[in-house]
Amino acid sequence: MNKFFFLFLVGASTFAHAQSYAPAAGQPGSTAIAYDNPIFVGWASHIEVHRGYINITDTSAVYNGSNRATFGVPANAIGPASNISTETVSLGDSGIAIVTFDTPIQNGTGPDFAVFENGVTDNFLELAHVEVSSDGINYVRFPSHSETQTDSQIGSFGTVDPTYLYNLAGKYRAGFGTPFDLEELKDSLNLDVNAITHVKIIDVVGSIGPKGTLDSYGNKINDLFPTPFNTGGFDLAGIGVIHQQSLDVHTEKLNFSVYPNPSQGQINIQLYSPADELFVVNNLGQQIKYISIKQTTSPILFDLPQGIYFIHLKYGNQLIHQKVVVQ
Repeated sequence: MNKFFFLFLVGASTFAHAQSYAPAAGQPGSTAIAYDNPIFVGWASHIEVHRGYINITDTSAVYNGSNRATFGVPANAIGPASNISTETVSLGDSGIAIVTFDTPIQNGTGPDFAVFENGVTDNFLELAHVEVSSDGINYVRFPSHSETQTDSQIGSFGTVDPTYLYNLAGKYRAGFGTPFDLEELKDSLNLDVNAITHVKIIDVVGSIGPKGTLDSYGNKINDLFPTPFNTGGFDLAGIGVIHQQSLDVHTEKLNFSVYPNPSQGQINIQLYSPADELFVVNNLGQQIKYISIKQTTSPILFDLPQGIYFIHLKYGNQLIHQKVVVQ
């Protein structure tokens, strides 16, 4: 959607206090995508989770001996989603999941990926912001909008109307993904919408109080709060890819190779044309290696601990990257 047209829609809908957006799964006009829809060509292959508190307004509160969400394991969000509400990982208040893919996501016609949550009904919804990155360092957030009233707090077991929500993961019940279209971010700085390597899911704190999360237009996002349980916060069940890079396109872009890949710890980087800089980023977006290589084409050797990494080479104004796995 054109960002100026979107801004107009947001302003108009806020003024009118209207239900502006798509309805629940199965209803006419819904954008929900079922987990078993053949439109999906890939799924998340790796995840890092940073759990949030069960109650960010009272960090001393505990459930089953912990003050952070504990339900599920990160691996539950890898691979295909399902319609089983327990196959998920709970993030807690402001918890974060950083997800990567074997093949980068690219901008195609219509939505490019969908995020799945485990809502048990069409209105029992826990929400999250979605950000994407093509280098593991610079993230861009999808513009979000919540028209839900902020006069009274929705409680722990309250309900949220999906027609008040836009570009917030968790809009649909278990088994149905919320779609995201990279076309909306095509003009963003430091982002290649045809080479998305990371998707970041950030739990929305649904409080209308001081700790509450804002949408892209400064509105508090009112959803279930507090959720002081081990299942608190957004529950990530999977991320399905609709458009991904073809092998030919991905290979053609690279001016270097990394071998062996996967590796047992030592990797070689062979340059096929002179470059300016090389840096290595881990799966959390942290830069761990940097070399100013200044035109050399000599092979470069690194020793890396177990994990997933992204090798970035800078050629003038162009940044090219490749994923490497150390087992």
